[in-house]
Amino acid sequence: MSDADTPTVLHLDRELVVVDKPPGLLVHPSALDAHARVTALGLLQAALGEPLRPLHRLDKATSGVLLFARGADAAHHWRGEFEAGRVRKRYLALVRGWPADFGEIDRPLARDPERPSTGQPHLAAVTRWRVRARFDWPFPTGPHHPTSRYALVEVEPVTGRRHQIRRHFKQLAHPLVGDTTHGKGEHNRAVAAWLGTRRLWLHAMHVAIGEGPERVAIDAPPGPDWAPLLDATGAQPPERPASSRVTS
Repeated sequence: MSDADTPTVLHLDRELVVVDKPPGLLVHPSALDAHARVTALGLLQAALGEPLRPLHRLDKATSGVLLFARGADAAHHWRGEFEAGRVRKRYLALVRGWPADFGEIDRPLARDPERPSTGQPHLAAVTRWRVRARFDWPFPTGPHHPTSRYALVEVEPVTGRRHQIRRHFKQLAHPLVGDTTHGKGEHNRAVAAWLGTRRLWLHAMHVAIGEGPERVAIDAPPGPDWAPLLDATGAQPPERPASSRVTS
């Protein structure tokens, strides 16, 4: 793995290590990717010379802010903050189509996204979003339209279910671009060719955890591959409802 693929340390104190994880790097060893030998956890433990404990996870293909605890006491304390809901996350995503300017989806999700949802317990899940830019790019992805529409959105997962953002936007019929599990292959391929980058377009750009004097807030600016999306003005949407709320 090259230096460009190693996590960049964003914050380091007696209890926490916070890094910017690059896309394509596992957080920790997983049976879902048994052949991967290099993980963010392993790289950081080797660099710091001490055991660390992941406080949450990012999918292998997702980049951005990732938190580890230094020691069992720190892990117990900061995991308690996650369980109590005293954590706020904000992501950047590229989705197919033009969703409403802002909105919320409140729809339970099956516990394990790797298994059929029927028969599984479903957990409460809430996701909010705000559109930052809209694009109408000059290539077709089907026989009916000469152009293809996409949107850059800021996303706040109020709850923390596995693959929550990816699954909720699929349910909205605006799947994330580059998502090989919940997305659309024709859009993944077309956008990769247009932007010259093949990846899951999902980046954890902000995490704030705790309250009062112990509150920690960390930002990870999107990497260079996001520049064409952040610098572009974007197309203007037609007249339509400005907000949306979706429930089960």
